[in-house]
Amino acid sequence: MKSISPKWKGWPVVLLSSAAGACLGILFRIALSSRSHSDSAISAFWLVTIAFLVAVPIAMGYLSVDLYFRNTDNSEIQWYKWLFLPWGAVLIDILFVVLVHWEGAICILFASPIMLAASLIGGLAARIVWWKIGKQSTGTLTAVAMPLLVLLVEIHIAAPWQVRTVETAIAIHAPADVIWTNIKSVHAIQASELSDSWIQHVGFPRPIEATLSHDGVGGVRQASFTGGLVFTETVNTWSPKTDLQFSIRANTDSIPKSTLDDHVTIGGQYFDVLDGEYRIEKKADGVILHLVSHERLSTHLNPYAGFWTDAVMRTFQQQILQVIRARCEASARNQQG
Repeated sequence: MKSISPKWKGWPVVLLSSAAGACLGILFRIALSSRSHSDSAISAFWLVTIAFLVAVPIAMGYLSVDLYFRNTDNSEIQWYKWLFLPWGAVLIDILFVVLVHWEGAICILFASPIMLAASLIGGLAARIVWWKIGKQSTGTLTAVAMPLLVLLVEIHIAAPWQVRTVETAIAIHAPADVIWTNIKSVHAIQASELSDSWIQHVGFPRPIEATLSHDGVGGVRQASFTGGLVFTETVNTWSPKTDLQFSIRANTDSIPKSTLDDHVTIGGQYFDVLDGEYRIEKKADGVILHLVSHERLSTHLNPYAGFWTDAVMRTFQQQILQVIRARCEASARNQQG
């Protein structure tokens, strides 16, 4: 039998160590987020927590590196193998989640960066413990128990409510009255009118249209998106050619389960869109159209989650503003012609 090349000799240990770390993450997921779990409050809460997104990956990274050191001779330990072991564990875990359809692309995109960073911290911690203590360490048991301990604390701490503001703007070479006509209601948007965007590639719905029941305060806009997502927008400020403000209510109950993952449902436990505003700023050479929205964020990871929600809302708003600009400028050219 052909002998294994020395440079590949340690790779089975690397793969098995990564797989063990991944299995730990999968077991936590099965144990605490099963839909049949008796405590539905913990089940719904579990996947958007510091315990799951930070503590579990730390445990995964620690376990994978600890196993590598326990099963590798000191003379054969190589830094580039143990350093990236935690990432291997997270990536295997993500691959499994994708294969069994536990999560959609949206949640995987949001969770991956923080999980990869946390797993690396766990791996470095395991290396430091081995350097200081060696095989006598009981750090693995501590690491495995840590997510449960963090969760037990976290479930008793209410998630802070944060209202975030996202503002976008675009220059439009068209009269204010043309712009007003195109913002008070938006007729059907063709897919070809929308710029290519990462948010649609990961599964967010694209805008379709916004209808208006009647002009003036109290008018109701129905903003529709693909996948059955509909927002009811009630006009609160009606200043023709200047300002249009409206409160927003997501029709959460009517959103099909296939449209958005539970953890990113608009109007759900963690995120909601509260209101929006179109503001027309007249300039000598045209108009600056501002689109402002306010969102509610309710997680224990608001700074991190806010980075993603801001990015999503900003991209949505930019897409809509680009459609409005193209329509307004085409209408202005036709009027001049």
